[in-house]
Amino acid sequence: MRTSLLSLASKHVASLVAATTIALLPLVAQAQATSIVIASTTSTEQSGLFGHILPQFKQATGIDVKVVALGTGQALDVGRRGDADVVFVHDAAAEQKFVDEGHGVAHRQVMYNDFVLVGPKGDPASAAGNDIAAALQKLAAAGAPFVSRGDKSGTHAAELRYWKAAGLEDKGRGYKECGCGMGPALNMAASSGAYVLTDRGTWLSFKNRADLAVLVEGDTRLFNQYGVMVVNPARHPHVKEAEARSFVDWIVSPAGQEAIASYRIAGEQLFFPNAGQ
Repeated sequence: MRTSLLSLASKHVASLVAATTIALLPLVAQAQATSIVIASTTSTEQSGLFGHILPQFKQATGIDVKVVALGTGQALDVGRRGDADVVFVHDAAAEQKFVDEGHGVAHRQVMYNDFVLVGPKGDPASAAGNDIAAALQKLAAAGAPFVSRGDKSGTHAAELRYWKAAGLEDKGRGYKECGCGMGPALNMAASSGAYVLTDRGTWLSFKNRADLAVLVEGDTRLFNQYGVMVVNPARHPHVKEAEARSFVDWIVSPAGQEAIASYRIAGEQLFFPNAGQ
């Protein structure tokens, strides 16, 4: 009799567990649905911006975000393959091409900062000033060490535009491509006393400056615009369109724009929202 009762009790517990598991399946599916992948530039990640704004986005929407931080060119390629739901980068020409080719929708500008040329405080190539093209001409003429990211990132694309503006195909004997992110490029420049172009956000958050200092800033050509878009669900049906659009809508909303504006390091603002312009 006791064995029979234990058997019945075991069957009852098993039935409850099975029923509970079945009841939880929709909740598990819902939890899996409330997350998106954002392919973004390294500057938004390495500057600490995402660490500041994404908790606010989750609090507002309940949506988790996984960031894949790459150079802009690589981030756009991730979007082309459909391996992300959102692309958040900084190369206006490449972004427009991405949209024109049908890979992205809901394209919006979000924020801006600027690029700066940093180098040894002593500035042996006398590059300091507010003219980036003139500075690069001096670096090439002096054969000064220069670290290029060489990774098809937004920063690399900007750097190549500036070399073209300087009228230089020969960038000098000191020019080296690292094929790396902004942080590693800055570390290489710091350890070797080289010049390097960087976005200001990553520079302000960079700790290992050694003898580096900002030498060229203020040139209007150094303007650095960031844009965001949803990966086209017509191309990739698995894209979480509703959640992706929620991120785009939030980041350009007053709440998202204020979150960007409030991110500071040592009292200095890193990014300036301009979605409404």
